[in-house]
Amino acid sequence: MHKRPRKPEWLKIDITANERYTETKRIVDSHGLHTICCSGRCPNQGECWGRGTATFLIAGDICTRNCKFCNTATGRPLPLDPDEPMQVAESIRLMKLTHAVITSVDRDDLPDLGAAHWRAVLQAIRQINPDTTLEILIPDFQGRPELIRQITETRPEIISHNMETVRRLTPIVRSAARYEQSLNVIRQIAEANIATKSGLMVGMGETPDEIEEVMDDLREAGCTILTLGQYLQPSRKHYEVAAYITPRQFDTYREIALQKGFTHVESGPLVRSSYHAEKHTKRFTM
Repeated sequence: MHKRPRKPEWLKIDITANERYTETKRIVDSHGLHTICCSGRCPNQGECWGRGTATFLIAGDICTRNCKFCNTATGRPLPLDPDEPMQVAESIRLMKLTHAVITSVDRDDLPDLGAAHWRAVLQAIRQINPDTTLEILIPDFQGRPELIRQITETRPEIISHNMETVRRLTPIVRSAARYEQSLNVIRQIAEANIATKSGLMVGMGETPDEIEEVMDDLREAGCTILTLGQYLQPSRKHYEVAAYITPRQFDTYREIALQKGFTHVESGPLVRSSYHAEKHTKRFTM
């Protein structure tokens, strides 16, 4: 019988709520907003909401893809909400955010894969919150340059697109995305002279050499910011955790990434794509 690895002590999470957490939750709930903090079951929700930060999930909360690691619902999405751009922008104003993070589900059901909606959201945020810096985590838009260009033309401070895992495991755990296509998305962002970021999950059965290969590929594509975090299986129907990576190994990965030329690296068991995102942005706005 296959024995699952036991979750270690270092993955215990402090979920203590404070006044800022309660206010952030009230704004998210009262405006009917979707956040990846909730749909992705992020382990850092308490910490981030306690600091008044949240990662907004736009274009609905149902994804057209069915990746084996992701807890976001999959199926047939609802039509886009034309009021969402102003709702998100107004919520950022009410939260008094100096930095906002935006992501979305994949919308392969739409002719433009949701690119115009993305653009409308970013323009509304800029209009209502001209001093708020932006980090966005985008889908691959099937690698289509004309769609990615719609996003880069809005000039957010950082654009992120996650590789998620190593080359060998990509076709196993990602339902539609391709390794080379994701690298090409990263390359297009970097060529637009925008700070480029990507993220990896570890503990899915990859080797340290494979992690270094992704790092090298990302650097060659122009990526300068990297996050590495422990994969946590959302439910028994999702891809199983192969190993829990030690904090020491995460420290090693961070040192290796910095030696390879990444300018900022967040590496730790509980790190997720938008973890301490405001720190990344300071490098490009000072």
